[in-house]
Amino acid sequence: MKEKLIQILKEVLDKQNIDIDIEVTKPKDAINGDYASNIAMKLAGVLHKSPMDIASDIVSNINDDVIIKMEVKSPGFINFFVKKDYLLENINKVLEEKENYGRSKIGEGKKVNIEFVSANPTGILHLGNARGGAYGDSLARILSFSGFDVTKEYYVNDAGNQINNLGLSILCRYKELCGIKEEMPEGGYFGKEIIELAQRIYDEHQDTYLNQDLEYFKELGKNELLSKIMADLKEYGIVYDKVTSEKAITKEYNPNEIIAKLKDNDYVYEQDGATWFKCSAIYDEKDHVLIKEDGSFTYLVPDIAYHFDKYKRGYDKMIDILGTDHHGYVARLKSSVKALGNDPDKLEVKLLQLVRLVEDGQLVKMSKRTGKSVTLKELIDEVGVNAARYYFAKYSLDTQMDFDLTLAKSKSNENPVYYVCYAYARICSILNTQADVKNITKYVALNDEITYNVLEKVYEFPEVVKMAALKELPHLIVNYVYELASIFHLYYAKTRILTDNEEETWERLNLIKGVKQTIYNALNLIGVIPPEKM
Repeated sequence: MKEKLIQILKEVLDKQNIDIDIEVTKPKDAINGDYASNIAMKLAGVLHKSPMDIASDIVSNINDDVIIKMEVKSPGFINFFVKKDYLLENINKVLEEKENYGRSKIGEGKKVNIEFVSANPTGILHLGNARGGAYGDSLARILSFSGFDVTKEYYVNDAGNQINNLGLSILCRYKELCGIKEEMPEGGYFGKEIIELAQRIYDEHQDTYLNQDLEYFKELGKNELLSKIMADLKEYGIVYDKVTSEKAITKEYNPNEIIAKLKDNDYVYEQDGATWFKCSAIYDEKDHVLIKEDGSFTYLVPDIAYHFDKYKRGYDKMIDILGTDHHGYVARLKSSVKALGNDPDKLEVKLLQLVRLVEDGQLVKMSKRTGKSVTLKELIDEVGVNAARYYFAKYSLDTQMDFDLTLAKSKSNENPVYYVCYAYARICSILNTQADVKNITKYVALNDEITYNVLEKVYEFPEVVKMAALKELPHLIVNYVYELASIFHLYYAKTRILTDNEEETWERLNLIKGVKQTIYNALNLIGVIPPEKM
């Protein structure tokens, strides 16, 4: 309908040889019509006339059956009141398209890479990873649904000092079990999972693996912990299209050759025995070391090579989702992209803000079971995947959030994910009593205001998905589905679905079937699978 009204306005302006961007929006207050346009105010400077006069002139030239009436309101808005047929026709559109309702081609097949979580395989996932995972996966679902060609990627830091420390930490714990006392390495890992890995080696081999070199313990630790990470993410509803290894990247792209490319472009210099990246000449406030005095590479070098590889793969856009502690890293990363001759505007780095866990009004800092940070797996076990995904998708990535465990576990309308899922389950319980729902070609009984409110909200869904995709804001879907559930609960409270009038009943059953499908589609975009019974 919005597009139809834009076309009607365009036809009027075309006759006057006026070419201008036309906006049609949904007024917040229904008293101002079903739709409104500010086109007259935009034209005031062009036509040198008052917006009110321009609006009146436009209205006098519109004659279309879909419009019931038009009003011109100060300072120059044109308000449209339209026939509701399009809302009724949309019911069958939803029922025909089913899980594809809301899908579009606005992405035009553009290739998008989203890299998210990418936690070092030196431990297990925690709350920050849970938030980044929910955002990254939800965004990927929304973009795919909107016609983008999306690749979800996980980057494994399986080279460098942290993997050395991982191997040394496991070896140290293993030696302890063999009766050899040894200090944990500086920067070592003290997690329960490290002790468990060492225990498993000892249980299977006793002290016979003391002669194994460090590489064995590094590989074992990396593979086991990465496997655990991927298993937790799969349970969380996340499966990656591509997993890229730092070790593989450094084999494919010789670090010295990458640095040579930077040097050829005059972005490298030597100072104090080290090799520096001159990123202050691009986006950063200061320069950074690429090769230390001892000849070892800094972690920046493989990251530069990794992003160089991403660009070679031909993506139209790349999105990195990192923790807020990487704030200072963004400028040097984008500088490296430009220094190697690639378009830095194709790379977008999103920083996720901190998460605080709250229970019964108190801040929860440590796991009750381990005394350490709360893990993703513990959160899933505590509140379930649906609640975890919903709550993390509920907030914009750039805002700090409190995850309320008490609320997330409650079976009440105060819990938004329960409230939304209950709307879905309530519809399922009605539809499950019907052997079949008759198809309706023309709706005549659905003509009251509360019904139109439900239909309007269902009709909005494709537009909301497009907005969420273009603005990269999954929380718009969460806001939408909560509003739809609220309107449905109100409709249900005031309307009898199953009546003595058979035709009226069929129409209402088709309506709620459309609401059910829309709720399902919206929740699926944020990785929530609503239950049919509650």
